[in-house]
Amino acid sequence: MPFQVAILGAGPGGYICAIRCAQFGLKTLLVEERQLGGTCLNRGCIPTKTLLHSAHLYHDICRCGKFGIQVENPAFDYGAVAARRDKIVGQLRGGIESVLKSYGVTVAAGRGKLLSSHRLEAAGETFEARNIVIATGTRPSVPKIEGADGANVLSTDDFLALEKLPESAVIIGGGVTGIEFASILASFGRKVTVLKRSAEVLPGADEDVTRLLLRKLKQLRVTFKSGITFKRISGESEKTVEYIENATGKEGTAAGEAVILCSGRVPNTESLGLENAGVETVRGYVPVDDHLRTNIASIYAIGDVNGRHALAHAASAQGKAVAAEIAFRPYLYHDGAVPSCVYTSPEAAWVGLSQTQAEAQGYTVRVGRYHIPAAGKGLVMGVDTGLVKVVSDEKSGRLLGAAIISPRATDMIAEIAALISVGATAADLAGTVHPHPTLSEVMWEAADDLLGLCCHTPKPETE
Repeated sequence: MPFQVAILGAGPGGYICAIRCAQFGLKTLLVEERQLGGTCLNRGCIPTKTLLHSAHLYHDICRCGKFGIQVENPAFDYGAVAARRDKIVGQLRGGIESVLKSYGVTVAAGRGKLLSSHRLEAAGETFEARNIVIATGTRPSVPKIEGADGANVLSTDDFLALEKLPESAVIIGGGVTGIEFASILASFGRKVTVLKRSAEVLPGADEDVTRLLLRKLKQLRVTFKSGITFKRISGESEKTVEYIENATGKEGTAAGEAVILCSGRVPNTESLGLENAGVETVRGYVPVDDHLRTNIASIYAIGDVNGRHALAHAASAQGKAVAAEIAFRPYLYHDGAVPSCVYTSPEAAWVGLSQTQAEAQGYTVRVGRYHIPAAGKGLVMGVDTGLVKVVSDEKSGRLLGAAIISPRATDMIAEIAALISVGATAADLAGTVHPHPTLSEVMWEAADDLLGLCCHTPKPETE
């Protein structure tokens, strides 16, 4: 009997899709050439956040005197930090393996290749499947800069495998990964320079949140230079990045013990045999329709490889949606309410439309804001930078988006994502009782502010 579903790639999209298909009673094959969990678990989300947690804990301990706690000569052992990183990754990978086994998912170790729209080969065997799901993700790209393939020039994979931190580093790329790596290094007291081709840091994020986050990183002595053209990377024991400022034509350099390339990723679609099945690609990515189908009805593509959202949680949601589609089961997946998160200190998160994006789409917007340091819990925690900003359509009152910079912002943003998913209004948020004292109640205050009814904001002066 052929498999009802064959999935290529066991990252957060692929393995979740496999488990959900098995839960629905579908005979399922999962193919993975490296480790279960994919990039997110092994070379991305989990190792990065483990390092960030240790880095921020060390930074906080160094500054705990303001809370009345004295710690003399705090220090860190990065080897132990790295060992904890690897232990957590191994534990989670083992958990995935156990769950897959419990549901009877067949796992084939090796790179899968399509032979037709219903046949594939992997691990030296040929398999048949009524439906095939492409979930092969992406890998780090190497920018076209002279010297980018030299010694001490690290990919994101290389950085996350380090057993010892460089004393200084130049990071090429100012997206989420580059900013998080800068936060790790700077929190451990390393000198960091972030260089970016475009003028924007954290493209797509709310401008107010980006401004506050960059201010905090600069307080950690992270240097930023954006809007530049790279010339070359040179040097051996110390690397030098040469660049030209686009606005002025002025030449500049940045030096560090290592250069870390965080300049993007490319899809893993080579040698998958997509042409054998007639699957179309665009710049290596696999376009899909609203049901996550490719141009071939029996073949789906989920996660980073389809180019929609380079986010683990989006891949998992898409995996569940495809499983439900194949099994003819209901599942609600709201593509416009996928949160983006940055795990710096403080964290930043946003979902839906920013104020600028909403206005560009023709909405007349209303905006509500409230600053975390003005809240009771914010003062208790010693938060000096933080903001919740909510955006709604003035005509309907419907929530369009929100942005947060705060401790636990990545946890708090899910509330707004849920409200956007069900078409809720700012009044719905304002009418939802939030516990006190918490950071989450700042969303309550921001919703009240949007409605002009915030009880902790002084009455505006009138002429």
